[in-house]
Amino acid sequence: MKVAIIKERRAQERRVAASPDTVKHMAGMGLEAVVESGAGADAYFPDDSYRAAGATIVGDAAAALADADIVLKVQRPLLGGADGVDEVGMMKKGAVLIGLLQPLRHPADTKAYAEAGIAAFAMELMPRITRAQTMDVLSSQANLAGYRAVLDAAAEFGRALPMMMTAAGTIKAARVLVMGAGVAGLQAIATARRLGAIVSATDVRAAAKEQVESLGATFITVDEEAMRAAETEGGYAREMTEDFQRRQREKVTEALRRADIVICTALIPGRKAPVLLTEAMVAVMTPGSVIVDLAVESGGNVEGNRPGEIVTTANGVKIVGHLNMPSRVPVDASQLYARNLLAFLALIVDKEGQLRIDTADEIVKAALLTLDGAIVNPALAPEPVIVAASTG
Repeated sequence: MKVAIIKERRAQERRVAASPDTVKHMAGMGLEAVVESGAGADAYFPDDSYRAAGATIVGDAAAALADADIVLKVQRPLLGGADGVDEVGMMKKGAVLIGLLQPLRHPADTKAYAEAGIAAFAMELMPRITRAQTMDVLSSQANLAGYRAVLDAAAEFGRALPMMMTAAGTIKAARVLVMGAGVAGLQAIATARRLGAIVSATDVRAAAKEQVESLGATFITVDEEAMRAAETEGGYAREMTEDFQRRQREKVTEALRRADIVICTALIPGRKAPVLLTEAMVAVMTPGSVIVDLAVESGGNVEGNRPGEIVTTANGVKIVGHLNMPSRVPVDASQLYARNLLAFLALIVDKEGQLRIDTADEIVKAALLTLDGAIVNPALAPEPVIVAASTG
């Protein structure tokens, strides 16, 4: 079977969906990888490295996608528009599309996959179960986002992070506040601690307290009883009541007066990101402080953010709103993402190298958006759809 890997054409995207290492593993699975020339250039994977791994290099996306049985993507494919590129239109009927498809934010795209007869899998819908850990793209990418957020904050901050004792005097350690202790938040805590900062963190989930403290940070508690009900079965944070949010803002405002750097990481799947820092809260911070808003693409956790920009407030606080933070670490982000996809491929490709989509499998069922011309995911389907197990 032919697996196509093409260039990512959306703005701010430097990742690629397969690495030379995963291409080599695909060959061992009986799959033929076809890579568009330059697909890995922004992640520093030259064409020759793919060729050495056994891939065929072709000149453009159309050549890569022609007759491809499986298409691996990072961002959702282009549907045409001002640039005239229609990646979905280049795929054959019955092809399997795997990527970060953002189906809850872009339902029209999902409809287009169904109309094109494509079997589409959204990797961000992967269930958080033990068997799916190797396929958990959200965790692998969030880990790097949290790391990069601290580095970007340090680059914008006018002081050093660790305490330094010099002949000219002592430099105080910077204070970092991390809001949201999921994968990105925990990595931000660990990175800030490694750089020598004094770190505190807050989260609406009670389970986060032990994780935060295990990394050497101080946990800011708002209401432990309310927090125990704040985590969904899938491990995500649940949106809290207005009263809880008000009390949380009051507690956090106290911490903001002492904070030098704030990393905001709160996201709710399929929903606009919650506002954690209002303009009034930002106003209490000292001049030269830095806030990194990792949720900027989903509306942002910070009032006054501008996606893709660094904003300086009237009181001299910088709000960093870089887009696609994992893509700012393109080599490692691509390698981890490619391994996530390889693990998923092993679930839908049998030992003979043939496609086998078992819709009874809980991982397949959770990630599958469209099949046989219909939208089959319960979160998107207009009405219940029953699909028999399919083998391609």
